[in-house]
Amino acid sequence: MVTSLGMDSAAAQLEFQSELLSGESLLWAGQPLRRVLFHRSDWMMIPFSLLWGGFALFWEYGVSGHFDQPRPTHHTGAMNFMSLWGIPFVLIGQYLIWGRFLYVAWRKARTFYGVTNKRVLVLGKSWNRSLSDGYLKGLTSVTLTTRPDGVGTIEFAPEPETGTNWNFYGGRRRGSLVKDIELSRLAFFDIADAKTVYQIIQTQRDHRSSADN
Repeated sequence: MVTSLGMDSAAAQLEFQSELLSGESLLWAGQPLRRVLFHRSDWMMIPFSLLWGGFALFWEYGVSGHFDQPRPTHHTGAMNFMSLWGIPFVLIGQYLIWGRFLYVAWRKARTFYGVTNKRVLVLGKSWNRSLSDGYLKGLTSVTLTTRPDGVGTIEFAPEPETGTNWNFYGGRRRGSLVKDIELSRLAFFDIADAKTVYQIIQTQRDHRSSADN
């Protein structure tokens, strides 16, 4: 029996049909909510993005000659070079301020979560089809974080190694500056009625544990 939560669960159920193992049944399927949801990392990211984006625009405005009187012709080439050099920084700033939210929404629309009687599943279809899974009997912990409206995130440990993502300071990325990276992890991010999904997982973990004893 599949527990249906949210409008996207039917699409998620279809996505997982070809991924089920012999004797495995899907108990819940869904997708992360696509609306903008602010996380703890955003409280650092928002001022950083505004500072970056504001300085980049200020730079472009300045090197375009708006702060000075017209300069000699031999300065024109240097000004053009500095203006072109600043364009990538302007684009990065715009991405950090607002573009990343559009990109995350695009990624979320192509991310699917599932719980079976044996595994938890994360399926991504952004650039290619990739599946991460964790067997319930192998999970050492399941962590639930919820908001007042019931939207929450469920994280699993241990997380299988699927590659190393590094942040700007040389450390492993958990609270990522580029938050869309988190969608590749074995975790259920920003799901509706997260507590109910958590209870489904814990019930199945108890069943698996009892069956092994």
